[in-house]
Amino acid sequence: MERSNRQIIQKYLRHNKKFPHIWCPGCGNGVVLGCLLRAIDRIGWIKDDVVLVSGIGCSSRAPVYVDFNTLHTVHGRALAFATGVKLARPHLHVVTLMGDGDSVGIGGNHFVHACRRNIDMTAVIINNQIYGMTGGQVSPATPQGALSTTTVYGNLDQPFDISRLAEAAGATFVARSTTYHVKELEKVLGQAFRHVGFSVVEVVAGCPTTYGRRNKLGGPVEMMRWQKEKAVSVKKAREMAPEELAGRIVTGVLVDRDAPEYTREYEKIREAARAAQPEPTVEEDKVDRTGAEP
Repeated sequence: MERSNRQIIQKYLRHNKKFPHIWCPGCGNGVVLGCLLRAIDRIGWIKDDVVLVSGIGCSSRAPVYVDFNTLHTVHGRALAFATGVKLARPHLHVVTLMGDGDSVGIGGNHFVHACRRNIDMTAVIINNQIYGMTGGQVSPATPQGALSTTTVYGNLDQPFDISRLAEAAGATFVARSTTYHVKELEKVLGQAFRHVGFSVVEVVAGCPTTYGRRNKLGGPVEMMRWQKEKAVSVKKAREMAPEELAGRIVTGVLVDRDAPEYTREYEKIREAARAAQPEPTVEEDKVDRTGAEP
């Protein structure tokens, strides 16, 4: 039976810790966390089998609020910690929650290599086009010409298309949605969690305080309206010319394919290494067991 939002809140949040939360009014991070919890609840994962990992940033505070196994790590290194967890305990469901700067800026090297390895975990990237918590600096996803504390005359750099970067680096499941399209976001998160391999869900979100104000984009309502108006489904995008797609947000599942999963292939190597070892002699076995010479 599907739970109500109130039941999900009661089940998954740490009510006696770190509330009220730090997110600004109109921030998209709470929307993403709600969709993530509903998707997990719908799948039926046991809480003790879920690991939520984050780095540093506004979105990275989310693990503090939820009753899973959680790691709040250092800036840009969430995927490195998550990879270690998954290799040590392959049965766990490992999810990282990162911002655009945390994932493809400071953590860009970890991101591309996690994609190519195809390790079975999910990277949820909340793309609000700015380093929101650490001072409003330009990020790799900040649009060209946009203002930030480090681009006061406009950003010169071309922004990353995060989802296409994931695809090019080898991720076997890639999807994009927005914080306006809540039902779609919940659905693609569920698909990502069920996928065997490295899955990426990019969520286009608004940052009214740090990005919106500086670029005169209006308040939370106006930024949500922008997401609605700019979004176009994958199916519709296939029928549109490149010039028509300029400035649009293509949403839905962009990549969904099968490939060998890293922890399973790693286990095969471990088994081969064990099989290649000669059987210990009686004297060697004594040393192994006692740590002393026979």
